[in-house]
Amino acid sequence: MSLTLRSRKPIENTMPINELELDLLLLSKRHQRRWRMAFRVICFTRALVSMSRKCLQNNNQILLRSLSYVAVDISTSDDHEVPFVGVNEQMLSKMVKEKSFESLSNLGGVNQVAAILESDTKRGISGNEADLGHRINVFGANRQFQALADESSDIRVEVVRDGRRQGLSIFDVVVGEIVCLKTGDQIPADGLFLNGHSLKVDESSMTGESDHVEVDEKSPFLLSGTKVTDGYGFMLVTSVGMSTAWGEMMSSISHELNEETPLQARLNKLTSCIGKIGLTVAVLVLAVMLIRYFTGNTRDETGNKEFLGRKTKVDDVMNSVINIIAAAVTIIVVAIPEGLPLAVTLTLAFSMKRMMKEHAMVTEFWIGKEAMTGNASSSELAHNLYELLQDAVGLNTIGNVYKSNSESTPEITGSPTEKAILSWAVLDLGMNIDEPKQCCKIINVEAFNSEKKRSGVLVKRIHEKTVHIHWKGAAEMILAMCSHYYVKSGTTRALDGEARKQIEIVIKDMAAKSLRCIAFAHTKVVEADGQVQEKLEETGLTLLGLLGLKDPCRPGVRAAVECCRNAGVNVKMVTGDNVHTARAIAIECGILNPDVGLNNDDAVIEGVQFRSLSAEERVAKIESIRVMARSSPLDKLLMVQSLKQKGHVVAVTGDGTNDAPALKAADIGLSMGIQGTEVAKESSDIVIMDDNFTSVVTVLRWGRCVYNNIQKFLQFQLTVNVAALVINFVAAVSSGKVPLTAVQLLWVNLIMDTLGALALATEQPTNDLMSKPPVGRSEPLITKLMWRNLIPQAIYQVTILLTLQFKGRSIFGVNESVKDTMIFNTFVLCQIFNEFNARKLEKKNIFKGIHKNKLFLAIIGITIVLQLIMVEFLKKFADTERLNWGQWAACIGIAAMSWPIGFLFKCIPVSGTQLLFKQIAT
Repeated sequence: MSLTLRSRKPIENTMPINELELDLLLLSKRHQRRWRMAFRVICFTRALVSMSRKCLQNNNQILLRSLSYVAVDISTSDDHEVPFVGVNEQMLSKMVKEKSFESLSNLGGVNQVAAILESDTKRGISGNEADLGHRINVFGANRQFQALADESSDIRVEVVRDGRRQGLSIFDVVVGEIVCLKTGDQIPADGLFLNGHSLKVDESSMTGESDHVEVDEKSPFLLSGTKVTDGYGFMLVTSVGMSTAWGEMMSSISHELNEETPLQARLNKLTSCIGKIGLTVAVLVLAVMLIRYFTGNTRDETGNKEFLGRKTKVDDVMNSVINIIAAAVTIIVVAIPEGLPLAVTLTLAFSMKRMMKEHAMVTEFWIGKEAMTGNASSSELAHNLYELLQDAVGLNTIGNVYKSNSESTPEITGSPTEKAILSWAVLDLGMNIDEPKQCCKIINVEAFNSEKKRSGVLVKRIHEKTVHIHWKGAAEMILAMCSHYYVKSGTTRALDGEARKQIEIVIKDMAAKSLRCIAFAHTKVVEADGQVQEKLEETGLTLLGLLGLKDPCRPGVRAAVECCRNAGVNVKMVTGDNVHTARAIAIECGILNPDVGLNNDDAVIEGVQFRSLSAEERVAKIESIRVMARSSPLDKLLMVQSLKQKGHVVAVTGDGTNDAPALKAADIGLSMGIQGTEVAKESSDIVIMDDNFTSVVTVLRWGRCVYNNIQKFLQFQLTVNVAALVINFVAAVSSGKVPLTAVQLLWVNLIMDTLGALALATEQPTNDLMSKPPVGRSEPLITKLMWRNLIPQAIYQVTILLTLQFKGRSIFGVNESVKDTMIFNTFVLCQIFNEFNARKLEKKNIFKGIHKNKLFLAIIGITIVLQLIMVEFLKKFADTERLNWGQWAACIGIAAMSWPIGFLFKCIPVSGTQLLFKQIAT
């Protein structure tokens, strides 16, 4: 038995534990550990309570003896949010827009700005509703853009919040946000560069500079609206909405000026004047006819008095009064030129269609045409096609650079000028240009800065302590950084006063030949042990040489400028070049007279001088300024404003986003269809589709044609209105009857105005339009020339029709109805003949070129047919009688006298016109 029992124990101990038992065992041990931990926590808590009680008992008397205390009330309400300490919206906005390193340094750098904005450079902002609301209340929001942008502007951006990347709308970006940037992205707000690699940005839409800007720790500023062209990185948002550079510009161009165009102002003034005259005549006619009727001085067809006091029936009195009121209302209707808006609309639409065929697209219906009839200020006439022309100093080095095939170096990227300077740096180190990466390392690059007008590169050869620094940029800027210069033998000399003066003379001579002068400089720095040279030295450089880049005028620019000058248009050039280059280009384009020297401050001026003048001084000098050099977009805007204050009609050309404020402020803005940005096109009134300045002359010709066609119709329309008003007024006052009934006058308005507008609105521009003086902003729409043509025709028509009114029955031996029909028919035929006179406001030959306008001839034929139907077949409707051949011939003969009368009066010169033109042209 014992053996059996002993044999069972080992077997029982070695049996495997099943999974359930194992789980129960582990769970029991876990509970034991938790109970032990809970016991220790309870004991520790009791010990803390006991110790705190002893401390309070020991310090009780000290607290009771305290003479004063401070109570701090911590409010957690969201109604009184505390702003971020040390910064405000204006400070951050100005710092980035002006790219102020000083302001950034005062704030402690990019990382300190992030700390002030309570943003983690790695994890971003918290992103909770309270934090987002606080940032929006303090700094504003990007939803402010929604009023200025359409749905296509609602792009998605990638940000970092709570350490996680997430996509959101550009409108939801707030200050302090960490935004992820990659190639092709649009920068959603103003901000600072945090980290990244090879980040390059295209700022041409904001600054006008075509070179891409490299953004890094040394140049950390990022502007909203620009685009990433290369690399990737992270940015800290410092400004959003209207506080950004993009927002400020968009708000300025989206702000409606509510200004009337010069043509609209003239038309409104004319319509108001005509309406007042018509209303006055209608009131007089109404008063005279009512007085004549109620005093018994009017008679019916049988010769009896119409009003006999109480004997007259009420119905008869009411009918007579209604007829008198209808006659007065008809006069008002006739006086107001209803066909004028139609004529303006037709001529604008017709010219827009024809201009599109000549590479000029009109975006603003009203402004796009008529404003070009005045003095125009144009800018940026030279294009950006650089041509290597000549080199002056340091031929040994620069010649080698441009003789080498820099395009064979795939490792070097950038603009052709940047490739050249990097290739030159490699050559200077004595390395193989085909393998620069195996031989050297580019330590630092300062991208081109539009304010400093320069760029540079720091290159180091592998395993050497010497670094090479190269600079290139505007000649006068680089020369100021140099203390030595190379000669042709390859040796260096000190750049003393005499040598510096000689080089400055060379720069001026190159600029006088319309060359854009670029200088190259170099220096070497030996690195100290353990220190890495990263700074690009800006002083003590050695001047290597000068290079002249030709920026030739576009083909046809000089001829176009000459055409504008002959038309009395004052053309100005606004450029970023230095004063010498700007003057040379202006002379080449024909804008500036070669005899005008640089000492003439009135003709050639720099932007800094212009903007430093007071508003009164700018207005006083603006007319004499022909060229503005070293200008900024603000200078162009100031020029536009000054010219408008002087009373000129101003036109501006531009292609960049920075040109948008000037394009918007001008009476007419012309943007470039190829190189122009979308913002510039939206801000302009006309888009030059082929980017050719000669198209400006096309716009000018069509603009004057539109204005001339409107004047033609006005002369034709006012002749009808004056004649109808005088005839009805004289007849009503003298006899109490009006010869032209309401239906007949409305027929004249409907047919003559509509068809006349269509006929005269389709006249095409002629060469003689470009020999006329421009029309100023305040000059009247109806000129002395038009009055000379209008008054004789109106007097003739009034005389003939009044003669027919009072003597027609006896002259032609007809009854009253036939006489009234002949008056109506003669009146309409006079307008048909006078329509030919309106084709030419100055020329005596009114038939010249008429065969080219087939629409005009067709409208004349349609008008004659409609009048024939009106007289012969619409007796009841028009209150007319059929006329025989003799009566028709008499009407036509009387109306045809309009031609010789117009010819004779055009022989009378109008004083002041030719004299005014000569003064403006000279």
